[in-house]
Amino acid sequence: MTQDALHLRPTHFIDTPIGLPDGAAVRLAGGLQWFAAYEVIEGDRRWIVPVSQVAELGERAVTLHARITAPRPPLVLGERTLRFDQPLVAAILNVTPDSFSDGGAHRDDPAAAASAGVAMAAAGAALVDIGGESTRPGAATVWEGDEIARIVPVIERLATSGTLVSVDTRKAAVMEAALAAGAGIVNDVSALLWDERALAVVARAGCPVVLMHSPDPSQGGHGRVAYGNVVTDVFDWLEARIEAVVAGGVERARIIADPGIGFGKSLADNLALLNNLAVFHGLGVPLMLGASRKRLIGALSNEAPVGERLGGSVALALKGVEAGVQLLRVHDVAETVQALRVWRGLRDRALSGG
Repeated sequence: MTQDALHLRPTHFIDTPIGLPDGAAVRLAGGLQWFAAYEVIEGDRRWIVPVSQVAELGERAVTLHARITAPRPPLVLGERTLRFDQPLVAAILNVTPDSFSDGGAHRDDPAAAASAGVAMAAAGAALVDIGGESTRPGAATVWEGDEIARIVPVIERLATSGTLVSVDTRKAAVMEAALAAGAGIVNDVSALLWDERALAVVARAGCPVVLMHSPDPSQGGHGRVAYGNVVTDVFDWLEARIEAVVAGGVERARIIADPGIGFGKSLADNLALLNNLAVFHGLGVPLMLGASRKRLIGALSNEAPVGERLGGSVALALKGVEAGVQLLRVHDVAETVQALRVWRGLRDRALSGG
């Protein structure tokens, strides 16, 4: 077993470091969570080590520890700044005829779609993630011209209103058009692997990018593979992809990682990833979690249809923030923001020793 096979999962989370000896607990990614130990994962072996002893595990562990505990620098995007010292909401705005979640509610009406996006921002979303192509299993590939026609009029209206926009696309031409229309972030479910020009577009623009894991990004993202350990396999894939994107000219500080819940993963795989989200702080970048209204909620709740998955969506959002996830990609903005405000109140009181 090589040193590179070692992974660290922050564990033994505590309410407050007040009263503890120096070094007994550390802050998770500069956020609101503190923890006192790691679960060390090395192949089939797992054991617990206090954070004060992590250096004894070797160079790989020291590197992961530094990434896990380093504050995530804010993203300055024109007049807007995204800070990652507390969890934020990214609102989902689909302008497709075949979205799994909203059935094309905003199709062919840019003004109504933009109005919905502004309302999401007013409800507390830090940014609006707009997509013009469905990425549900079995969805047809959309011609880039059609995708551009769907999203650009909406992005232009949102940008004019002062709303921060990310574009959910795999296509370089769509990225270029969206960025020119005022989008500030690219969110690519293929991690810049579907379109051979995508990496160069993002590097040239200097914009932040969300890299999502899928086992077959060039084919659409929903193929199944045999994971050895889904958590460490996904981590290793994202770690390698981040290094490749950095080598391609994108600053590491402008990369966000997403473990890709629901993309090429079974229910058991998704649950394992959700239970081990804290591992992914070892990538050293902010994390996005997109679990809102997804199939796993229906699978765990008597096959609840998409429109009846609010409770499960909020539960998974809170699972994410407990693990230190910085960005929650959700459909139900007001309800998620309210849950986060209550969670934040609890954390603030706990951190002060109460």
